[in-house]
Amino acid sequence: MAAMAHAARQEKTPAQIYAAQVARLAVRSLYHELCLYPKPGLVSLVDNGSHEDMDALTFMRSLFSLRHYFRKICLAGWDNAPFAQLRQLGIDAEAAMLRATRGINTHRGAIFSLGLLCASAGRARAQGMASTPASLRAVLLIRWGAELASHAAVGPAEQHSSNGLRVAARYAVSGAREEGALGLPSVFEVGVPALLTATARGASRRCARIDTLYALMAHVSDSNVYHRAGPEGARLVRQHAQHFLALGGTRHARWHALALQGHRSFVGLRLSPGGAADLLAASCLVQALGATLP
Repeated sequence: MAAMAHAARQEKTPAQIYAAQVARLAVRSLYHELCLYPKPGLVSLVDNGSHEDMDALTFMRSLFSLRHYFRKICLAGWDNAPFAQLRQLGIDAEAAMLRATRGINTHRGAIFSLGLLCASAGRARAQGMASTPASLRAVLLIRWGAELASHAAVGPAEQHSSNGLRVAARYAVSGAREEGALGLPSVFEVGVPALLTATARGASRRCARIDTLYALMAHVSDSNVYHRAGPEGARLVRQHAQHFLALGGTRHARWHALALQGHRSFVGLRLSPGGAADLLAASCLVQALGATLP
């Protein structure tokens, strides 16, 4: 009887099973971004990019620390939790990340964007909806859009609480909060379409992700770049990405050499489009949710 009772306690609910699957996809999407190479100025398994304070091992520790967060926030979405609860889970996840990385910010943007996607996936599944890009974005905006809009309205006292908010206040560029309030347009209108287009033409996963990263770099006002190099650095990132895409992206016969040259140039200039990298991971998650957990 004791064994049966223990087995009953161990049996997971449909929500718990689904949340665990979503969390695995979220962690895997961040890992795919880490493994990608060459990508301009960013940390990979090959080198540290433009960073002296972090490497691939730092990212791996961060990924390991976030695995429970993605499961919890998916469950919170399933349970129709208010945004305040999602936000607290994100704050707790950031603290866990900083403990794991000894104070280095590896995934703050990903905690926000992928967290919202995990919550939206949970809410959509609880309502019997398919995990398509359209349904995920609709759930995000309908359930938490108003609260996200309030969250995006930053007061003067909050403007210097993070690099992203300082950049937004100084240069009047959009950041993660505005992205969330608008339903992650960079993910759903740029990243996911780029992934799907590249996949449809027969590109490998690696090439599809490279092209998507460049599409995001050409589109996003990256607070990481503004923080390191100001408007001139942001202009250089956009120009490089636009040039790469104009040549055909990974369809160009010498795309690898061009991307590697760009990577070395970015390292020399200390440019690192980390915001675009986070949005690439988020786009990969949306694609994986639709393909793996329809």
